[in-house]
Amino acid sequence: MTTYSAPIRDMQFVLHDVLEISKQDLPGYGELDRDFTQAVLEAAGKLASEVLAPLNPVGDREGCRLENGVVHTPKGFAEAFEQMREGGWTALDCDPEYGGQGMPYVIGLAAGEMFSASNMAFTMYQGLTHGAYSAIHAHGTEQQKATYLPRMVSCEWTGTMNLTEPHAGTDLGLLRTRAEPQEDGSYRITGQKIFISAGDHDMAQNVIHLVLAKAPGGGEGTKGISLFIVPKFLVNEDGSLGERNALSVGNLEEKMGIHGNATCVMNYDGAKGWLLGDLHKGMRAMFTMMNEARIGVGLQGYSVAEAAYQNAVAYARERLQGRAVTGEENPSGPADPLIVHPDIRRNLMDQKSFLEGARALAFWGAHLIDRAVLAGDKQAHDLVSLLTPVIKGFLTDRGFETAVQAQQVFGGHGYIEEQGMSQFVRDARIAMIYEGANGVQALDLVGRKLAAEGGRPIMAFFEVVKSEIKAHEGDAALKADFLDPLKAVSKDLQSAAMFFMEQGMKNPNGALAGSYDFMHLFGHVALGLMWTRMAAASRAALAAGTEDPAFHETKLATGRYYMARQLPMTATHLARIRSGAAPVMALAADRF
Repeated sequence: MTTYSAPIRDMQFVLHDVLEISKQDLPGYGELDRDFTQAVLEAAGKLASEVLAPLNPVGDREGCRLENGVVHTPKGFAEAFEQMREGGWTALDCDPEYGGQGMPYVIGLAAGEMFSASNMAFTMYQGLTHGAYSAIHAHGTEQQKATYLPRMVSCEWTGTMNLTEPHAGTDLGLLRTRAEPQEDGSYRITGQKIFISAGDHDMAQNVIHLVLAKAPGGGEGTKGISLFIVPKFLVNEDGSLGERNALSVGNLEEKMGIHGNATCVMNYDGAKGWLLGDLHKGMRAMFTMMNEARIGVGLQGYSVAEAAYQNAVAYARERLQGRAVTGEENPSGPADPLIVHPDIRRNLMDQKSFLEGARALAFWGAHLIDRAVLAGDKQAHDLVSLLTPVIKGFLTDRGFETAVQAQQVFGGHGYIEEQGMSQFVRDARIAMIYEGANGVQALDLVGRKLAAEGGRPIMAFFEVVKSEIKAHEGDAALKADFLDPLKAVSKDLQSAAMFFMEQGMKNPNGALAGSYDFMHLFGHVALGLMWTRMAAASRAALAAGTEDPAFHETKLATGRYYMARQLPMTATHLARIRSGAAPVMALAADRF
């Protein structure tokens, strides 16, 4: 059976040595000293490792089942969900006015990493609820917020997002679900939605669906779409539950992974719903939820890989195979452990250097969200908007690759279900697809985010990189190993951005054909920036006589690996981008 141990020491390093959260002048941040965050992370880590992780293979084996219109979750899920609620983990960064604890988003994200790493399918139930909570909190009326939010914060009621239809995935303008206005101000929602994660289950009293639909007068395309609150059970004026709404689960999808999460086909047969936000402006309200979800999916991408990596390291230390080429390292045994072999070290270093960089990037993204929301920081808002498709796309692509690499350490045993490595690979795979497939993330990055605000966000990112390099240019060791490589790849990113700006109007295919490479190029630069920051923090700690020199020396060695072995990939991505559209579009459609 696989195991999971929360990487609290590394989280604390990112929070306090890199982001220096307790020194930030933001509401709620002043309370985030090391002792406080240590206590929160330890409690979350204990729940993750002792309760959620043992249920991960159970959820994979049993899956969910639909019987007589009722969705049943795997054995032990309901009890674990009750522990999650009782511990206040569903309310960590929610508004105190509605029962939340009011902590900054960065702390909620840190806890979310541990929960997702230990049991991604389970954690999706409260994760989707948080997204629905955020949409209602941002766009709902006072009555809607009072009606729904307190019980969504506590996860007595859970939430979903309903976008996709059988014929309308990325192109939501094609959706057919209709909303007919009623005299009492409500709407009758009719249509079918598919791929609805946590669409129904037996762990909450009610499920609050947020449903995209077209109301009369909205016109064609996405401009005519509105967003509606459609509860499974109608809510009476006193807050008690009333009759069952006219909606049902038509089927449960049989999926490659995340079997413990109920992915539903939802049928709305004249269900009663209420407009959320402005009429025909549903995409704006839904994107409040989507943007949060995309950061969360990026987190899923690397957190599942973190769990896979931990098990791969343990196996590499224990499994005896072959002898080290430089001489026996386990002379009393029949062979040396796998971890002595250079190619296994390469594999594990690929994993470790990505995971630690990914954690820093995700935490920085969460901190930027806090700056944008809590302080109204426009530059932080611009930066996180720019980085969102990178965090989602790059971290999930590389997260899946990392899970596969972890499985590879086990050799043939990694392909056997008994070892549990297959589940990590299968679970990680969906993160590259949902909440906007990664190709769409790349198109969003190049087609919308790059030129947003006249290019101000990308210029702000370049300025962040420039400032980081300038701040440490007097450190010769840091300069050779981190600053010079970061400067070089930053120039690659600038060259790619310039290529798109030159190609964009006269040859849009030239830009879009290179969008995926640009997303990965950007991801490498972003992780290079994170490793430079972490290296600077570790150098400072060592200079100050830290009590934990081994941690910081390990951090520096891992960072050097990423800068030397992974960062040079930016040159490959730039070369592909500069090749333009011709190689990509050369074949006619009927030649494939």
